[in-house]
Amino acid sequence: MPSRSLMAANWKMFKTVGESTAYAKELCRRMESWHEEAPEQVICPTLPALYTVSRALSQSSVKIGAQSLDLGREGANTGAVSGYLIREAGAAYVIVGHSERRQLYGEDDELVAEKAASALASHLIPIICVGETESQRNAGETDPVVDRQVTRALQRLTGAATVVIAYEPLWAIGTGLVPDPSEANRVAGRIRDAVQKIRPETTTTVRILYGGSVNRGNIRDFACQPQLDGALVGGASLDVAHWLDLIKGWQEVRQ
Repeated sequence: MPSRSLMAANWKMFKTVGESTAYAKELCRRMESWHEEAPEQVICPTLPALYTVSRALSQSSVKIGAQSLDLGREGANTGAVSGYLIREAGAAYVIVGHSERRQLYGEDDELVAEKAASALASHLIPIICVGETESQRNAGETDPVVDRQVTRALQRLTGAATVVIAYEPLWAIGTGLVPDPSEANRVAGRIRDAVQKIRPETTTTVRILYGGSVNRGNIRDFACQPQLDGALVGGASLDVAHWLDLIKGWQEVRQ
């Protein structure tokens, strides 16, 4: 299993360019005495702020990620932003198949798989999101849903691709509802087993995150779970002090 944890902040459609840059500068200031063995950080701002946040964090260890990408490299695709362009703006990661993209924009498993492959072709590390709805959970379908999503996302990849997989149960996104950490650990273990079967050459590098209503009060409970390598954090990452508390909480358990 990977030796270093990963904490990813998904700012969604929040923060202006100015607010995002101010956050990045404050993050750098507070990290001046940061322990070098702390979890790796990835900040995923809005697209307009991607370049300026990248510049503001360029002298730090913090990586930048985009929240989504479109297929291809360049062309007559009005409104589209490719992985190539995202990489040029300073990103190293990109979120693929977030539940809100699946639900609000109709992204299905096939498109998510294509986007993951496109991200890798653009030299970006995809953070591939998987997870079940509340109705699927209540019907006992968590395992087959997650198995299907992981399988389809990885089947298009080739070689020892470096990927991150985030288990984010849809019923826990922004609701305040949180699964028992041991259940999140069980599903993460199942994801790891699926990776071993589909892409065994990727098993030693894949990092599996938990996403869904993570906060100061529960971060240590998730950090105690051996199958989890970090967290994908939404609203709780919008405040720099809260974000750093989450990272410190994870580190205190794992050090």
